Amino acid sequence: MRDTSLETAHPDAHGSAPGAPSPGAPPSPLAAWHELVHTRNPRGLEALLADEVVFHSPVVHSPQHGKALALQYLRAAVAVFGNESFRYVRELEGDRDAALEFEVEIDGVYVNGVDMIRWDDAGRIVDFKVFIRPLKAVLGIQQRMAAMLQTKS
Repeated sequence: MRDTSLETAHPDAHGSAPGAPSPGAPPSPLAAWHELVHTRNPRGLEALLADEVVFHSPVVHSPQHGKALALQYLRAAVAVFGNESFRYVRELEGDRDAALEFEVEIDGVYVNGVDMIRWDDAGRIVDFKVFIRPLKAVLGIQQRMAAMLQTKS
């Protein structure tokens, strides 16, 4: 795995992000995810997920199988976590997977977490697992996610 913690996912002066594919090539799933997080716009999320994707929530006991459920959880997560303080602070990337450590402040509570993402040969995400800490953050996220998911159903 390559540690890209010192690199930034934001474009450089020439408009290219470090490790970005050459012009005309489809974006990598990781680049597409970073763009989605940076813009806080989940519009491209459906195309990024495989039909058989599995989402592992830090606050739900069982894995959530399928694109429809993963979309619900990830759209809610973009809304809950998507504020100006969110940033990835460390990134470990393999050929078809990545671990992205993040930090964010929500309602005055520091949240530290890791997104573990795995994708298939077609570049679609097949597994997305989230870990967060400390306990106070987990409990707060659980409440906010539950409220967000109830309004979506």
